[in-house]
Amino acid sequence: MRILVIEDDRETATYLVDGLKEEGHNVTCVHNGRDGLFLAVSEEFELAIIDRMLPEMDGLTLVKALRAARNETPVLFLTTMAGVDDRVNGLNAGADDYLVKPFAFGELAARVAALGRRPRKTVVETSFKIADLELNLLTRTVRRGGNEIMLQPREFRLLEYLMRHAGHVVTRTMLLENVWDYHFDPRTNIVESHLSRLRTKVDKGFTPELIHTVRGAGYCLRAPG
Repeated sequence: MRILVIEDDRETATYLVDGLKEEGHNVTCVHNGRDGLFLAVSEEFELAIIDRMLPEMDGLTLVKALRAARNETPVLFLTTMAGVDDRVNGLNAGADDYLVKPFAFGELAARVAALGRRPRKTVVETSFKIADLELNLLTRTVRRGGNEIMLQPREFRLLEYLMRHAGHVVTRTMLLENVWDYHFDPRTNIVESHLSRLRTKVDKGFTPELIHTVRGAGYCLRAPG
C-alpha cells in the first residue's frame, strides 16, 4: 500500500516508517499538519496515519479538511488522547480507526491490513459546471448564466456525456454507444441533428461558444483559455 504518515515526533515517525517499509509498504512521511494536508489532497494514497497533535494544523482539523474536500483516503489516528470523547471526536471528524500510544507495532500492522481490505468509497458526481454552464443530475436542470435551459431527455443525456468528458474529443461512435446505446452505426444523422438542437439551446445568445466540432474527429465541450 502507498501510505502517508503525518507524525511530528521524529523517533515515532522513524519507527513507523521503518516498520511499514519492512511490511512491504511504500511510505511517505511529513512532520506537520499543513504539509500533510497538501500531500494528502495532491497525491494518491491508500491510507493516511495521522497523529492527533501536530504543529501548524492539528490532526482533527486536517481530517475535517480532507473530508470537506471529498477526499476519502482511509485515516488511522495515532494519539495519546485515550478518552472515549477523544475517540468519538476523531471518528466523527472522518477517521476510520483510532490507535492509542504507546502501541504494539503488530497491532498497528493488523489495523493497516484491515483498512487496506476495505473497499474504497467512490464519490458520485451529481453536478457539473463548465464556464457558466451548469448541469445538475439530482434536479435534472441545466442553467447557463443563471438562466434555465429546457432540454429533452436525450438532449440532457447528450449534454451530460459531453460535460463528463469536457476538454476531450468524443467521437460519433462514442456518442452512439453511450447516449443512444447503439453498438452499431445506424447510418443516420441522429447525432448531428441532436447536437445541432443542443447547440442552439446551449450556445445561441451566449458567449463564448462551448460545443465545438473537431473536424474529422468528433465533438468537444470546452471553455476557452
